[in-house]
Amino acid sequence: MPVVFKTDEKEKEGEEAAGRSDGEDMSRLVKQVSIESPTHKLKECIFNFETPMPDTPPAGARVKVRNAGVCYRLRSASSSSSIKSVEALHCGSPLHHSVRDTSLFPGYEVAGTVDALGEEVGETDLQPGDRVIVYPYEGHPPGYAEYIAVPEVQYLIKVPENMSLSTAAMLPSGALWAMNTVFSAHKHVEKVLAEKGETGQCKLLLVGTGGLALWAMRIARFYWPEKRERIIINVACLRDEGISIAHEYLKVNVVQWNEDLYEEQLVERTKDACGGYVDIVIDFSATSRSIRRALKCLAPDGVLLLSSEHSEGLISRFGPVAEKENHHLIPIEFGTLNQLRNLVHLVSTGEIEPPPHTIFSADQANEALAKIGRGIIPGRAILEFPDEESEE
Repeated sequence: MPVVFKTDEKEKEGEEAAGRSDGEDMSRLVKQVSIESPTHKLKECIFNFETPMPDTPPAGARVKVRNAGVCYRLRSASSSSSIKSVEALHCGSPLHHSVRDTSLFPGYEVAGTVDALGEEVGETDLQPGDRVIVYPYEGHPPGYAEYIAVPEVQYLIKVPENMSLSTAAMLPSGALWAMNTVFSAHKHVEKVLAEKGETGQCKLLLVGTGGLALWAMRIARFYWPEKRERIIINVACLRDEGISIAHEYLKVNVVQWNEDLYEEQLVERTKDACGGYVDIVIDFSATSRSIRRALKCLAPDGVLLLSSEHSEGLISRFGPVAEKENHHLIPIEFGTLNQLRNLVHLVSTGEIEPPPHTIFSADQANEALAKIGRGIIPGRAILEFPDEESEE
């Protein structure tokens, strides 16, 4: 049962009961999943273990995790040979010859219910049992656990009743970064359209058809409806994942970046599909190979947007090349708390339709990761922890 900490001296009995319950929680072990990078010595990259129940922060809350997205954010890159993108994943293959990056999938997309509120929490509309998502704040704990501690209740956003928690779990990292990327691209789109006149077109190239790109296409269509004919969205996909969705449902041009062709052939194929050079590239894969190709498809004075978590090394490497064509490499942060609130509203009202997702139980994490590596999940993979009733 959820725990509510009482601070009123007149409710001493309730306070003692809460204290006893908290003490019991402290000795309780809960399940946690660790998704790590496979190595030549390590065939399995999923580990299930038990960890002590986290304490409830005084000004925060403890959240019972129900769903967690297998998300994109990297907390660190501990080795030059660690995995740089999801497409490199093939569990059990000898991909690495150095230390593992155990934060490859740290779990920054969390949806669940409020289990306990801290004793110092002030005025709030949150109550134990409320369905929430967690904003991916700095220091966010690993989300692939039955319970996580959130230091401040401001990082919790209520999930409307008409939205499933599995859908909500897609919002805090991937969807939020896609939204902030579209917002960041807006001024560049407006600049291109202004320069090309009333009948000119702005050509965008999205690299990747995973969850990030699928979110970005939906968000862009929502925010730029009146200029749909003037903003041409093209997609360069790295795998088969999401191709049919992008082509048939979202009605965008798709070109596959397979490895059967030489790079110059792929670049020419991309330019043919896009009707020439593009004005803006949004690279959701952010690999050296994709950046190199994207720059060759970018018009002079064009803009390439990429994740801020990947940007330092890539900008250092490709900055001199970009300067020759007056290309601009722009890192994008993951978005704000207010943007996430707005995103929750837009998805719950149906104004933005989420991409498809597949739910895996937490003990099927190996299967989920293997399918991601093979590019056979159209959209997102969401892990699910059992609720209290099913545990009983």
